[in-house]
Amino acid sequence: MMSIDTVRMAGRDVLPLVEGGKGVSVSTGISAGHWAAAGGVGTVSAVNADSYDADGNRIPQTYSGRTRRERHEELIRYAIDGGITQVRIAREIAGKNGMINANLLWEMGGAEQVIEGILEGAPGMIDGLTCGAGMPYRLSEIAARHNVHYYPIVSSARAFNALWKRAYHKTAELLGAVVYEDPWRAGGHNGLSNTENPLKPEDPYPRVAALRKAMNQFGLESVPIIMAGGVWWLEEWAHWFNNPEIGPIVFQFGTRPLLTQESPIPDAWKRRLRRLHEGDVYLNRFSPTGFYSSAVNNSFMLNLRGRSERQVAYSSEPVGEHDTAHGIGARKREVWMTATDREHVLAWEAAGYTEAMRTPDSTLVFVTPEESRIIVADQVACMGCLSECRFSNWSQRGPNYTNGAKSDPRSFCIQKSLQDIAHADDSLGIEAADTLVDNNLMFGGTNAWRFGSDPFYAEGFTPTVRQLVEQIMTGR
Repeated sequence: MMSIDTVRMAGRDVLPLVEGGKGVSVSTGISAGHWAAAGGVGTVSAVNADSYDADGNRIPQTYSGRTRRERHEELIRYAIDGGITQVRIAREIAGKNGMINANLLWEMGGAEQVIEGILEGAPGMIDGLTCGAGMPYRLSEIAARHNVHYYPIVSSARAFNALWKRAYHKTAELLGAVVYEDPWRAGGHNGLSNTENPLKPEDPYPRVAALRKAMNQFGLESVPIIMAGGVWWLEEWAHWFNNPEIGPIVFQFGTRPLLTQESPIPDAWKRRLRRLHEGDVYLNRFSPTGFYSSAVNNSFMLNLRGRSERQVAYSSEPVGEHDTAHGIGARKREVWMTATDREHVLAWEAAGYTEAMRTPDSTLVFVTPEESRIIVADQVACMGCLSECRFSNWSQRGPNYTNGAKSDPRSFCIQKSLQDIAHADDSLGIEAADTLVDNNLMFGGTNAWRFGSDPFYAEGFTPTVRQLVEQIMTGR
């Protein structure tokens, strides 16, 4: 058994265990509150959290606005109300001394407005703000206005260096810790750069050592680094403790809290976690954010992969090798492609993939008529859940709230999918719930397969959050 001590973070002594934030109704007040009550740092997601009516029933997030802008304002209201609700629940469970952070995505729609609204609506209940998915330069300003600590999420020393020099040096006293989120191992959206190979994971140790070296140059020797991504048992990280190259270290668990009694994810999701095998988590680039993301390679992912594989380049007139005409659409409008590609197209159409959808990259993807109708309907129903969305071409900053590009049918509505999987209740019937989980985006870290092989979960055992924290603290 390892001897694991508390760590000084944001002026408090806590267990070196942070619950990773998971958006859209997954990192809730109940989960976060119990994690903090057990001595770690609980994290409430500020990304479209659930709120409830007077009878305790979840309020469905439905949209009545006629325009995207109107629906975007509705989404912000839902997000603020849900965030306040979940923070209050977490604080009630954790007590006044438990550490509760709120997690937000910098590239989510209305990010600054949402977090400001939550901080104002739950004054004194949030200890810190954790933020990634982009370069959150203004995070420190928001933290300073509300006198809370901030925890930027980065995937390299270079990224932190840029954030520090541009903004964070002005509010160094409120920097609670720096989260290193491994771009190959962490679940959800990851920060792989264009120079890094998604198929060749790098050892996190030298990357975190480089981050520590950069932080020390700025006088941040006592500020912890939070290692996020691929953490399962702490004995596997024993060489990181009391290591001067790493400095004060804390570990974040995002995937592990999914399988606890307090976890809000549906039973169908939990059942699927127990059946995963090594290699079942897939690092992909289908997200409408443009970031890589790590998710279970279920039917949803297989469908997206198939959609992109049924793709050909085309031109509106014969050019070079694009010398073979093919009619698409109800009017059989001619486009031009290579002869080889047309042979592929004919085979896809014979298999039922008869609808050609244009992408921003001058390609066509071929889908079934039903899938085409769903894609278009989802694009039309956009509520601006991201600051920039490739799937629907929404932009909260662009003229007329568009990014100026064509909508991309190779992606999907992430808000719809995450809401559906988070609320795939067994009241639908076990088979229907399992199908719903299989056909929606199921984020997970690369170690999620270990639920099925770890003796801790033998015979269907589901721990409480406290039992999980106590077991993690043994190191094994």
